[in-house]
Amino acid sequence: MTPKSTPGTTTDVTTGAKAPSPAPATDGAPHPTPTHPKSPAPSPSSPSPSPSSPSPRWPHLRADFTASIVVFLVALPLCVGVAVASGVPAELGLITGIVGGLLTGFLPGSSLQVSGPAAGLTVLVFEAVKEFGLGTLGALVLVAGLLQLAMGALRLGRWFRAISVAVVQGMLAGIGLVLIAAQLYTLTDAKAPGSGLANLGGLPGLVIGTAGSGAALSALAVGAGTIAVLVLWPRWKRAARILPAPLAAVALATLAVFALDLPIARVEVHGLLSSIQPPGGSDFAQLAGIGAIGTVLAFALIASAESLFSAAAVDRLHDGPRTQYDKELMAQGAGNTVCGILGALPMTAVIVRSSANVSAGARTKASRVMHGAWLLIFAAALPAALGIIPVAALAGVLVHAGFKLIPVRDFGPLWREHRGEAVVLAATAIAIVVTNMFEGVLIGLLLAIAKTAWETSHVHLEISGLDAPPTEPVRVRALGNATFLRLPKILDQLEALPHDREVTLDLTGLRHLDHACATALTTWTTHRSTPTNSPTPDNPAHAP
Repeated sequence: MTPKSTPGTTTDVTTGAKAPSPAPATDGAPHPTPTHPKSPAPSPSSPSPSPSSPSPRWPHLRADFTASIVVFLVALPLCVGVAVASGVPAELGLITGIVGGLLTGFLPGSSLQVSGPAAGLTVLVFEAVKEFGLGTLGALVLVAGLLQLAMGALRLGRWFRAISVAVVQGMLAGIGLVLIAAQLYTLTDAKAPGSGLANLGGLPGLVIGTAGSGAALSALAVGAGTIAVLVLWPRWKRAARILPAPLAAVALATLAVFALDLPIARVEVHGLLSSIQPPGGSDFAQLAGIGAIGTVLAFALIASAESLFSAAAVDRLHDGPRTQYDKELMAQGAGNTVCGILGALPMTAVIVRSSANVSAGARTKASRVMHGAWLLIFAAALPAALGIIPVAALAGVLVHAGFKLIPVRDFGPLWREHRGEAVVLAATAIAIVVTNMFEGVLIGLLLAIAKTAWETSHVHLEISGLDAPPTEPVRVRALGNATFLRLPKILDQLEALPHDREVTLDLTGLRHLDHACATALTTWTTHRSTPTNSPTPDNPAHAP
């Protein structure tokens, strides 16, 4: 007895996880130009524009100019804070923000998305600088940028949308946990022990040490006050429209430290040009190691995924042209290549600055280009202004940003509706805290693949003829996807059939039959058909 042939058809299966945004349009597809309600198309009888109205050549210049100022005010403390938390000079964060505005902002891809240094890469950058040195950071970022350019040229941008949402959310949650654990030390002007687990384990000692130090308590008060302003400021609608919460929090903290003359640490200033350190030959030589290759891949893949997921979220906020994913990936790669040449931080698209850009009324990419110009002017003309900013205030900004990376509100509904996705999310976050960024993301991806394989390998056996006369065969029809993951269940059901009856196995209802199942089922049917195993009164058949 041999099993019937199985069609080689397969079906696409989705996990049912809720994506954070609808699928963006396919790259290269034509997109209709939106018509904004506030800017109706002029009719032939409309009067010519007055001298005070925007130039017809730049119809959105006024809106983009205003939005660029808002984005600049949001980006300034974040660029500096991310750099300080990454263990590099504050100016390097500004350089990345400048490149993200003037270069990446000018390139095609996403029209309103803003790029710059991101809290999501802070932990990875800190570990890279600690292991390879500040000089090698530029080489790592440069190669990661070239890899992004290659992926964009090969039109791989759209494939990043295939990454499990649970893995991305788990990655961000893990980053948030590690970031918070490290910045709690900076809130008190203390030095973090190092890794995520070490930082968490040292928190009891940090509490004891802070309680006995007046300077540490002063720094903690400044940092806690910064967090309080970040939480409460957006509720003051009128003030929030004038001054973004991050800038207001840092400005108020700086004024308080200056007025009270508190003995807490300030940002160290080195100068914009002196902070630029292009990588040398010895820095590139370090890239031959396995650790450096893993860091490059982590930079490229995590920055790309975060940027493209951010682009999908930003597309929901406006009715302008949709993101062209391959072009956006190349724009991010070009920006990271230049950042690497300058020895600066890696960049990604950042949802906080992007949403501020859209909310401020930006219409074209000019707003993000101008925000880069304002960062350049500030860094060149007022570098000493960075030296009065308390480090504890920037730590407060990053603690707040880290908490926002953790999907606290989304986890409960996800657990109730898609428990497997919630497990992948939590496992990814915990793996990042316990190991490191790259290994944690790999663990999350493997778990997501295993979960999907398990969920899609459903198989059902329809058994008929058990009540028929003993001379009639028992008919078994397999339905679904038969993979090695379900093989024990299939064999258990087959071996439970009566051994004194003929069995006909029909596999034509399977959509997929992998090699392991096909081999096992062929062996089973051959064994059942062997005369030596035919049932007798003294020797009942026993399937293997």
